[in-house]
Amino acid sequence: SDRERAARALFVSLGLVRRRLRASGSPGELAFPEVAALARLERTGPATSAELARIEQISPQSMGATLARLEARGLVRRSTGPADGRRVVLSVTATGKQAVNRRRDARVKQLAAALDGFTESELQQLLAAAPLIQRLADGL
Repeated sequence: SDRERAARALFVSLGLVRRRLRASGSPGELAFPEVAALARLERTGPATSAELARIEQISPQSMGATLARLEARGLVRRSTGPADGRRVVLSVTATGKQAVNRRRDARVKQLAAALDGFTESELQQLLAAAPLIQRLADGL
């Protein structure tokens, strides 16, 4: 079916883009789970470790280790929940926001450079597809 062909094509092409972007990292750069946690906190605001683990679909233990590394680097901070003082919520620090933005900017520049050979029509097609890809991601 068209749905399965589209799913297969997206799986292959998006996987390749993701692997290429990951492979271009530099030493000392944040690991993918760290970036994912920071970016999520930046987008959605403070959250508990358990909430982040559920949203990012990883184990609570893995998320706890990731958050501990981020906290040690000063990229996230712990505080008590506003409604329940026993609840620990994490939020991104100003330094954490800068780290996310630096990584995002570097990846955007990398993608922009790869788009140099694309025609104006191809760029418009990619722009039109972007919201659909976002909607697809939101549905996963």
